[in-house]
Amino acid sequence: MSDLTPRPAFDPELATFLTALEAHGPLTLTTEMLPHLRGLDITEDELDERLRARGYERRTLTVPGHLGDPITLAVVQRIGRTGITSAFYTIHGGGMVFGHYLGNLDSYEDWLLNDHDVVLISVDYRLAPEYPDPYPVEDCYAGLAWVAANADALDIDPERIVVVGQSAGGGLAAGTALLSRERKGPALMAQILVSPMLDDRDCTVSTRQIDGIGVADRQMTRFGWDAYLGSRRAGEDVSVFAAPARATDLSNLPRTYIDCGSVEVFRDETVAYASSIWAAGGDAELHVWPGAFHGFTSMMPGAVISRCATAALADWTRRLLDIATQSR
Repeated sequence: MSDLTPRPAFDPELATFLTALEAHGPLTLTTEMLPHLRGLDITEDELDERLRARGYERRTLTVPGHLGDPITLAVVQRIGRTGITSAFYTIHGGGMVFGHYLGNLDSYEDWLLNDHDVVLISVDYRLAPEYPDPYPVEDCYAGLAWVAANADALDIDPERIVVVGQSAGGGLAAGTALLSRERKGPALMAQILVSPMLDDRDCTVSTRQIDGIGVADRQMTRFGWDAYLGSRRAGEDVSVFAAPARATDLSNLPRTYIDCGSVEVFRDETVAYASSIWAAGGDAELHVWPGAFHGFTSMMPGAVISRCATAALADWTRRLLDIATQSR
């Protein structure tokens, strides 16, 4: 990034993380790095033990994905839970090319699992470049459709499904909601888009500002979009389901929570997406966290600004579920 390009300052507390990160030298994402980045930091047995210690259990389901190919869903809930409840259908991040569907499950505790007796479902969608568009978003939609069709077996209310995604998962969550609207699929109660990756065109101010600095910068984002879309990136032949920022009609979408940091590459497309929902008469709550870089709540959860962001999402979720309870 040119020194002449101004950008907002990083939050001083968060900046300590970036200073430590910079000490390891620049990170350039390559195809050779992907197998390592797709793994879990712990074994599945260790994950299950950690969940049980917190009072949760996990089971694994194999369901039809795109073109009927099998994909995996993880179902996490309180041990011994009974009765019909809401479902939170989660889609992991990783730039469309890495990440794991069992990664960061503990990030849902502070704002969701600790306070609400819900079912958490995480989808193991297939990753680019081996499985480019439309595989990832179609896998996510197929998993969602299966969940809604099998709501009774899951003890969930098919009218109380919330789709949740962070980063690339946020973009896939937005694309899944658009597919569900287009195909008259599951009627989502809400969507939660945390720092969503929405726009392949690389044409916003924030992409120029966050270039060679911060977390998930312009070059890393380009890598992900190139893997996902190939030569179609930034061209005319890209669907709104792959890159939801291209959608010109955001009407009839579910209630939306959407946020980002002021110093991250996805800032401008996030703000524009919220504005487009409002322009279409929709319900969206937008937060732009000052001085925050991409993924700040996961990387520095104890920072003051991270705790504020988590508390805001927890408050919105509480209001959402209260409304759902009152309307039953």
